[in-house]
Amino acid sequence: MPYSSSIAQNFVALLGTKGGPAIRPGSSSPTANLLMAEGRPVVVDCGLGVTRGLIDQGVELEDLGLIFITHLHSDHYLDLGPLLHTAWTAGLKTPVDIYGPEGLEDYWLGFLQSMKADIDLRIEDEGRPDLATLVNIHVLDDGQVLQEHGLTVSALRNEHPPLIDTFALSFKWAARHVVFSGDTAYFPPLAPFARGCDLLIHEAMLSPALDALVKRVGNTDGRLMRHLLRSHTPVEDAGRIATEAGVRALALHHLIPADDADYGEADWLDAIKPHWDGPLFVGRDGLRIPLG
Repeated sequence: MPYSSSIAQNFVALLGTKGGPAIRPGSSSPTANLLMAEGRPVVVDCGLGVTRGLIDQGVELEDLGLIFITHLHSDHYLDLGPLLHTAWTAGLKTPVDIYGPEGLEDYWLGFLQSMKADIDLRIEDEGRPDLATLVNIHVLDDGQVLQEHGLTVSALRNEHPPLIDTFALSFKWAARHVVFSGDTAYFPPLAPFARGCDLLIHEAMLSPALDALVKRVGNTDGRLMRHLLRSHTPVEDAGRIATEAGVRALALHHLIPADDADYGEADWLDAIKPHWDGPLFVGRDGLRIPLG
């Protein structure tokens, strides 16, 4: 299928860079990404706000054809249904392949049921194709996931308890290689998976800020802190992975925290500097990273 030639052909845009589902005044948006591969838009995760993020990057929603969901935490797939419905109302009439963990189809069928009255009305009143027939859900697993139109996608099950089906993703095309860590604890097998890639997009957590984060959320029984410590990667370890993998550039993503005014970009830079000395991007919503 033809892809857009009106915007740059190869880049990654971090559409939403906040770790966790909550948003507050002044905060960034939950996780969503756009990978543009030779003008082909590929969406990786669909946190709240993904549709506006894609529009702001110049993507025509009716061109969407490939979406990946790394795991079933709400900040990564809450807006998948609204994105697809909005694309449909914008003129989507070609198939969309969605790759995600087992259980994603339950979400999709539930969304269709919740919007049945509107979907049926628009099919009858506006002559649209049946949205349900346009969407194909594929279950992710380790190994090569897809190879088509010069794009090869592979998945690696990472470590993000209590979830089991949670994945890092590798995208290769036209001598380019981009890897998303997904949400994960420090995970040494990610280094060979990302070996020599042009860009590693790795989640990152700023440990000195965690006490204030837990207090702000209001969790007092210790479970939130235990989750953060066992399921996410301190920024220092993200730097270690990037160094061991010999990647060409590193982007810090899914920032924990991303909405604390007492911590800014300088704190992330100071924390990672002893462990990574290559090109570095500290994630912010809308950041576009060219792949030259």
